[in-house]
Amino acid sequence: MTIQSVGIIGAGTMGNGIAQVCAASGIPVVLVDISDPALERGLKAVRSNLDRLVQKEKISEADRDAALARIRCTTQYDELKGLPLVIEAATENPDIKVKILKQLDALLPPEAIIATNTSSISITMLAAATQRPDRFVAMHFFNPAPVMALVEIVRGLQTSDATHDAVYELSKRLGKTPISVRNSPGFVVNRILVPMINEAFFVLAEGIAKPEDIDAGMKLGCNQPIGPLALADLIGLDVCLAVMNTYMAEFNDSKYRPCPLLKEMVAAGHLGRKTGRGVYSY
Repeated sequence: MTIQSVGIIGAGTMGNGIAQVCAASGIPVVLVDISDPALERGLKAVRSNLDRLVQKEKISEADRDAALARIRCTTQYDELKGLPLVIEAATENPDIKVKILKQLDALLPPEAIIATNTSSISITMLAAATQRPDRFVAMHFFNPAPVMALVEIVRGLQTSDATHDAVYELSKRLGKTPISVRNSPGFVVNRILVPMINEAFFVLAEGIAKPEDIDAGMKLGCNQPIGPLALADLIGLDVCLAVMNTYMAEFNDSKYRPCPLLKEMVAAGHLGRKTGRGVYSY
């Protein structure tokens, strides 16, 4: 099965990034969100990203215009009918995702594949909300999707080989490097990464070092391109907390206890770059 067009639910940071990747690779996209302003913000972000690539002479103006023309924005789920693949990229909330997935399952043809971009929620659990668990899979893109090369292809218990192979092949056509992962909380990358970020918040809370020194230590000592606290701001502190809460609930292991400072900062609305303030101010 070769996927020639894609639907995407959610025009936020991940959704519009995935839309850009698909459109720039020649694949038409139907981008869905709940309101026109949300869609306008998403398309504006794509246009801004493509403009920067034009300025850097990595793509031509014609390439930019062609990519933008491949993205059709709508608030109507009905416009997803007939698509071979729809990627759900809504907020990291199981109840919201299940609601969306049930809508998609009722709307799409039986042979269509539904994918989720979740970073931590059980693929098997989400698949069970549909009548097509064999045609359900995770395509976990990383932020920012147009830049990051990796896509985790995560199989639920019932995901078929044909479904896995179709999205694996699509990921390569998008210029990404896919890895195959068995369903488990956090999969591979975030299972390792987010507890490291959480530990950085414990180090900060205990006054062991300033944020700049914690990040400099990890960059220079571990050859990381960005420090864990700056990365938390980029990901969103609320997302980091949601992932840690998922690990705590799934594993029931105290090593996944969210740092109280992380919880307090989220409660204060200091979520990182998207709010202008997190560990750092923007």
